[in-house]
Amino acid sequence: MLGRLGTHLAIGLLKLLALLPYGLTARFGDGLGWLLYQIPSRRKRIVHINLKLCFPDWSDDRREEVAGQHFRHAIRSYVERSVQWFGSERKLAKLIQVDSAVDLTDPDLPPTLFLGLHFVGIEAGSIWLNRSLQRRCGSLYQPFSNAVLEEAAKQARGRFDAEMVGRADSARVVLRWLRDRKPVMLGADMDYGLRNSTFVPFFGVPACTLTAVGRLAKTGRAQVVPFIGEVLPNYKGYRLKVFKPWDNYPTGDDDLDARRMNEFLEEQIPLMPEQYYWVHKRFKTRPPGEPSLY
Repeated sequence: MLGRLGTHLAIGLLKLLALLPYGLTARFGDGLGWLLYQIPSRRKRIVHINLKLCFPDWSDDRREEVAGQHFRHAIRSYVERSVQWFGSERKLAKLIQVDSAVDLTDPDLPPTLFLGLHFVGIEAGSIWLNRSLQRRCGSLYQPFSNAVLEEAAKQARGRFDAEMVGRADSARVVLRWLRDRKPVMLGADMDYGLRNSTFVPFFGVPACTLTAVGRLAKTGRAQVVPFIGEVLPNYKGYRLKVFKPWDNYPTGDDDLDARRMNEFLEEQIPLMPEQYYWVHKRFKTRPPGEPSLY
């Protein structure tokens, strides 16, 4: 009961924050992130380990700087769920710029998997991509264990007529969506365990990487279009960056197709390393016989 009550109170707080000017909400999240970074924590340790694995040539000062920036971005992104979930469409339209290599309103858009990459602006980017498509689309997500939070998140993420489906129930549904030429949004650049995954390099470190994107694209005869939600400087909002479809993809080789995603990330992350989701244990699952990196 306390958990449900606490969740209701947290959601109520998010709704109140959504009423504030965006700059105030963003600054509050930024300040909270700075404060929490001063406290030793498991997540802070994970960030440092990930950065050391991916950027071994960085100095300790550089790693500390990016880790602190990222922690502020990560906590701020949770606070800004208030605007993304409960802010008005008009408010979001003022905050989110769209830079797309694809005509999102094309009525003849071929079957497409929009691949969301886990930068801190992914929530804003996904919600606004759905709105920018101006049609009903499908979206895969990782359900919350908290039923109250799950219902709130599902409604918020589907607010612009997205059909939300949990990842565990997704394969047949996605193929049906693609057959019906319904755009599909999904994320795949996290460690979901060994099932339907392979080990391919990510910044030179073997990383357990999903093979589902290539397989779904092949079976559904779909193009894959990556997108990123970028947080703009000076509390100016976000930029939804939609890239051109990947050429010669899928290849039919699970390892090559999984590697393609990681290579794309290796190109994009150095442009704004503080905004990638380093609080996640990207290297949690190890090849047989290897010890934990965390």
